[in-house]
Parts: sequence; C-alpha cells; structure tokens
Amino acid sequence: MYREVSKLVMYRDFGPDSILRCFCDCIRDLKEENTLEEDLVDRVYQGIRKLLEVSTTYGFDRNLWRDYLTFLLLTNENPLTLTAEKKGIEEGSVMRFALQDMEVFARLFVYDFRPVERQLGIDCFSTVTEYHAIKKRKQNYNRNVSHHVRTISDAISAVLEEEGVTAESQENISAAAKKMLLILSDFYRDFGVGMFGLNKAFRLAEGGSLSFLPINNLDHVMLDDLVGYEIQKQKLRENTEAYLAGHRANNCLLYGDAGTGKSTSIKALINEYYDSGLRMVEIYKHQFRQLSSVISEVKHRNYKFIIYMDDLSFEDFEIEYKYLKAVIEGGLESRPDNVLIYATSNRRHLIRETWNDTNDAELEKHRSDTLQEKLSLVDRFGITIPFMKPNKKEYYQIVAALADRSPELETDEETLLREATKWEIAHGGMSGRTAQQFIDYLAGKKG
Repeated sequence: MYREVSKLVMYRDFGPDSILRCFCDCIRDLKEENTLEEDLVDRVYQGIRKLLEVSTTYGFDRNLWRDYLTFLLLTNENPLTLTAEKKGIEEGSVMRFALQDMEVFARLFVYDFRPVERQLGIDCFSTVTEYHAIKKRKQNYNRNVSHHVRTISDAISAVLEEEGVTAESQENISAAAKKMLLILSDFYRDFGVGMFGLNKAFRLAEGGSLSFLPINNLDHVMLDDLVGYEIQKQKLRENTEAYLAGHRANNCLLYGDAGTGKSTSIKALINEYYDSGLRMVEIYKHQFRQLSSVISEVKHRNYKFIIYMDDLSFEDFEIEYKYLKAVIEGGLESRPDNVLIYATSNRRHLIRETWNDTNDAELEKHRSDTLQEKLSLVDRFGITIPFMKPNKKEYYQIVAALADRSPELETDEETLLREATKWEIAHGGMSGRTAQQFIDYLAGKKG
C-alpha cells in the first residue's frame, strides 16, 4: 500500500495525520519488521478510530474504507480538481498523471487487508469493510456529503467489478481507471470539489483565523412552501436566476415584519439552486470585519456565492455597517462577479435613528452627515423587497393551506379559523410564522 500511495502525483497531499497515511506507515513498518507488533496494533486501532469518527460524521456505511477513499477523491483540492470544477477534466498532459492516480486508488479500493490482520492477530479491517452502521437521526450527520460519497463509492465499486479488478487480478486496471476518472470528472463539473463541492451552506468559525464550517442540518424548504408573497418570491427568483446565468444581478434586502418569511425565502434558494452552483455563507454582524477575507477566499472558485445576513440592523453607536458598505460598493477592490449579498431586516433603514435635540450648528451638521452615511447603506442594495404582515383574509389563507399539508388534522374550516384567530391574538399577531406555530400545535395534540 505505501508503495502505491508514494506514486500519487495530483492526489498526493492528504496531510500528515490522514487515515490513509496512518495505515500506509503501519503496513510499511510491519513489512520492514522495525517496530514492535503491539505498537503497530495500537497505531492501527488509532487509525480505525479516526475512520469510525469520520464515518459517523458523514454517515458512511457498508464499506467504510471505500467510502473514506471516495471522500478523499471528492474533497482533495489540487490543480487538477480545481481546474475541473464546473468544467470537468479536459484532455491535456495532466491526464497522464490523473490516470496514474486513478490506478493507485483502484488498487487501494480492492486492497486485501487479510494478511495484515493474520500477522497482527486482529480483525478490525474486516469489520470496517463489512460494516453495518447504527441508524442515525438526520441532524446528527452531514446528509449532503453522505449522499454524494455513497453515490460515487457505489459507482466506482461497480466499475471495478465490471472490469474484474480485484486484489489478485488487475489486468484491466487501466480501463477501470479511465472509467473512474470519467465518474469523477462528471462530479467535479456538476458539483465541484472540496467542502464547497459537497456542502450547500456554511457559517464562519469563531476565532482568529478564517474558517468555513458546513451547515449540516439545513431545512429542506422550497419557495413554494411559503404560502403567499408570490410577487416577492418572483422578484427573488428572477434576480437569483439572472445571477446564476452570469447576467447582471443585484444585492437584495428583504425587509418587513417579523415572521413573514424573509429568512425562509433566502434559505429556500440554496435548496432550489444548489445543483446550479449556488452556495451560501451565513455571516453575523460581529464577523463583518472578515467580509473582505471571505470574499478573497471564494472569488476564484467556480460557484456563485450568496453572503447571507439575517436580521440585519445596527444601533446608532455601532460601526460594523462601515465594513458592509465598503464590501458592497466603494472599496478599492470591486466585488467579484460570483458574490452577492442577501440580507433580511425588520427595519426598512437598517440603522436606528435616535438623536438628541440640539441647537448647536456644528453638531447638527455632524448629525446630518452621519445620518446620511448610515441611511445610504440601504441604497447599496439594488433590490429591496417588502414582506408585510398578512391581513385577516391572507392569514386565514395561510392557515388553511398549511392545514391542507397536514392530513392528520381533521378539524372543519370554521373551527380551524376560529381557533387560529384565538391563537394569533395570544401569540404575537397575524403572520406566517404564527400560522405555522398554530398548525404545529394542532398536529402535536393529534400526535
């Protein structure tokens, strides 16, 4: 194994602490007989533990070894994969190295661990290559990564079986390598590579250095799930689709009453347009100092990014809005074509206007200049979309539509609307959120 891995050219950098490197080093030391067996067993089990941890995080099953190798192929960012992102792997001199690497991975896929197990008196490799994972709650693992890895791992396994490539027979390994590279090329073209290829949305890690954390438990909400607000949703669709098509598009501000679907609408976009190359990065107000760094990190990737800011507002003493203004428009470096900013706010002007009365002319002049600077932030959003609370008729329509989606509710319409009125009076007034909470309450009673 270690000799095979040493032949890798493009897919070479997995880090010194990688599971693959751990097993390679163990097998090398076992063959060279320069390490005590009990020490090798300890190192093997450390690698197995890491493999189980990765498998739990990403929901691997059946053959954890093959899933892990597939995960490496889908996440390794190298000159080949970054070039292939959204374009696929094209003919050229690099193809020779890519095919050589595929042959290495084909051999790793069918590697026979049984001699290692016999020599060390262990059976852990047999366990992880015929594994039955405990069923997990969807929130407890990265479903998106799990789906992609499962699909590509099965496809590669099918190719190896079709070409008759095993640990003992590797006569057709070149043909298998070509098919494996084609599978990966299609994946890189359709989804990309690395964490941006496998995940839909991200948030920034807290701390000093810039780091993106995938958001694993996204709600699978679509725009049509939001009842009403058809004009608002259409404006959002049109701008987003123009953006994805490479046409001019605007930053968007969704403002209005709480609970009207502003955040839901933006979150739905990532589910609707992920396959078209849309990715989303959620950033909080206290992280605005990192906005320029975020844009620098993503501007050369072949995706369209929406930087999402929820419940955007500023008190009159806060200055974070200056970082946002500089990024949207006005800095020395122009905003790249693959970045837009979408924000929601309960305030039309984003910044609370509170000023003490004064007759001092200089203070009044300063007040006016500062006010104009703050209010001009809204003008940096080319599209502003209002989301206002529904009237009584619209509220009833939302309640009725949500009830229709819950077949377990058998309440007649008159009773349903009467109870919905009581609910909204006691729970903050009429809104889509209030309607959904009311339906959840009724469904919970039925359950």
